[in-house]
Amino acid sequence: MSGLLRSSILALDFFLIITALYQLKPASRSLLIEGLGAQALPYVWLGSAAALLVTVAIYRGVLERHGRVRVVLASCLLFIAALIGFRLLAAQPTATMAVAFYIFVDIFGVVLVEQFWSLANGSYRTDEGRRWYGFVGTGGLLGGVAGGGLAALLIKHTPLQTPDLMLVAALFVGLILALTWAIDRKGLLRREDEPASTTTPADIGGWRLIASKRYLVLIAAALLLAQAISPLIEYQFLRIIETTYPEREARTAALSLFFSILSGISIGVNLILTPLVLSGLGVLTGLLIQPLAMAAATAGFMLHPTLIPAAIMKISDRGLSYSINRAAKEILYIPIEPILMAQAKAWIDMFGYRLFKAMGSLVIIGVTALAANGFGVVDLGWVVLGGCAIWAWVLILLHREYLRMTATQRAPSD
Repeated sequence: MSGLLRSSILALDFFLIITALYQLKPASRSLLIEGLGAQALPYVWLGSAAALLVTVAIYRGVLERHGRVRVVLASCLLFIAALIGFRLLAAQPTATMAVAFYIFVDIFGVVLVEQFWSLANGSYRTDEGRRWYGFVGTGGLLGGVAGGGLAALLIKHTPLQTPDLMLVAALFVGLILALTWAIDRKGLLRREDEPASTTTPADIGGWRLIASKRYLVLIAAALLLAQAISPLIEYQFLRIIETTYPEREARTAALSLFFSILSGISIGVNLILTPLVLSGLGVLTGLLIQPLAMAAATAGFMLHPTLIPAAIMKISDRGLSYSINRAAKEILYIPIEPILMAQAKAWIDMFGYRLFKAMGSLVIIGVTALAANGFGVVDLGWVVLGGCAIWAWVLILLHREYLRMTATQRAPSD
């Protein structure tokens, strides 16, 4: 089977996953705002972080006992049943249902994406993965555009309402199930034998590995600072969405359209800006663009806390994170020995991100509790600006260390 055909089918699979996810993301946020208000988000994020840590641990244990394809097929069936169940509960929505559904959507996204890359990693040799992963990943970006756009169209131009997006997502999960079964039967998820990996799975003690290397400490600090700041921006954005769109269906449609635009911007930045910046201006510029853009957008939002500045602020966070920041981040890992790199990335991705998002949620709770008006837009903005300044300083230190390490690696051949 040719690499192009295999990669095209896997890109389609990733497209379906993200399309399904983007039916649920706007619905979960809209329902939570309706049930508890956006002020409840930090508390829900804390619960979601705890639930994700438990889910990932259980999932990895199940994956070790059963084949990856069987686990994917079984989880798809479970997700379809859960989505149908949530739709039945949404006929008489409650705050508890809204919280449970929001956490479920976070789990849904993490598990399906984790499963997809597990299948992809098992379908390519290392050299093939380097050649095709960019192409395969583009399927996910296109799924974000299509998924958000489809959800907006369904809410605005059909009788479907926000809870019905759960059934639309269930339909896409059914397609994922069928496609996974078919490509496994065709042998597309098998590869030629290659040396077994000596990497170990992430565990909660992985921070000790990172703490032993200054370069890894700086990488982790840069990535996790971004993860801690992101909830502050998300909170401010959703508070503005709440006040701008008090009616549920209009709010869901607006969120869906925004997610589609956000994904489209990520594609544009990835295809045009990222190669120009990284090849012409260097990795430090690529790394600094996001915190500088976030700081500028946050300052604009603090001056005019309305929808458009809030949307720009959100785009400066997620739009750049999914594109130029991700590419620059991968360059930073190049000087690290492969096994060490895999172990460090595993801890950061599986545990560090959840931990620091929870820390960001605690900051929101503290700052908004101290705000006289209970909203705390300006107060959170100052925290974001301070966080971006620290983040930029860490990136400068990290770049110096990166140059030192790459110079050391080149020295023997000089």
